[in-house]
Amino acid sequence: MDLSEQSVLVTGGAGLIGSHLAAKLAPDNDVRVADDLSKGERERVPDGATFHRADLTDPEDVAEVVTGDLDAVFHLAAYTDTNFEDDRTLFEENTAMTYNVLERMREVGVDRFAFTSSSTVYGEAPRPTPEDYAPLEPISIYGSSKLADEALISTYAKSYGVQSWTFRFANIVGPRQRGNVIPDFIQKLRADPETLEILGNGRQEKSYLHVTDCVDAITHVVEHADRDLNTYNLGSRTTTSVVRIADIVADEMGLDPEYEFTGGDRGWTGDVPKMRLSVEKLSALGWEPPNSSDDAVRRATRDLVAELV
Repeated sequence: MDLSEQSVLVTGGAGLIGSHLAAKLAPDNDVRVADDLSKGERERVPDGATFHRADLTDPEDVAEVVTGDLDAVFHLAAYTDTNFEDDRTLFEENTAMTYNVLERMREVGVDRFAFTSSSTVYGEAPRPTPEDYAPLEPISIYGSSKLADEALISTYAKSYGVQSWTFRFANIVGPRQRGNVIPDFIQKLRADPETLEILGNGRQEKSYLHVTDCVDAITHVVEHADRDLNTYNLGSRTTTSVVRIADIVADEMGLDPEYEFTGGDRGWTGDVPKMRLSVEKLSALGWEPPNSSDDAVRRATRDLVAELV
């Protein structure tokens, strides 16, 4: 798909990845952003994009933003386990949003759909994990909702002619991020520069990708992968431990705190303590992660130290 002179809708376009994607697409396309602002912020929507406040669990709101003149929908809107204490609400609202968008696309004849999934669909899988790894056994409700979304997308791609791109993300970091390990460490160290609480044992180790590299990879895949259903991992070739993240954040802030650990091999229920995705399929399509996981963490830390004042 040629991403120029297209009319595209970015759901969740006031969030971390969505706002960066909208900014990348806006100069060459008619970009519309739909977001309920439960997590996102209106000021993140780039100049040149049209903003619609919409609740995608409501079919009437979906009908207002998914219109027949669109060429594609980039569906990034989703709730995480930081949004709800109620797992049922998290699962039902994530899958409802995806179903509502896909069904409205079918009704009005929009036939290109890109979706941000997650590495959490794999569960605790061998590393590096390729896209064809099976069985997919998520251990969190969030991961379960993403896997259910992927099943819906497969149905619409195979049975209703909606060409689809699904992206299974590593941990995406960068400016405008909230509720993740890097901004959490920054805020904790600003409150107490002497001590830093780390969830788990600190040996959790995952792959991190900067958000600007992430949106570059998304657009590359959409422009170059042309099957009816295209599934790609997005991540880096290396990993970073939680203790290493703490070291990087402390270094960037000019601090030397003592670390205190809550214990256990994972930070919270449903946390996959070790994750690294295979990016060989992505590399074969012509996109290579430009930076290491450590580099992504350090760059994001610099962004957020300057931003979180």
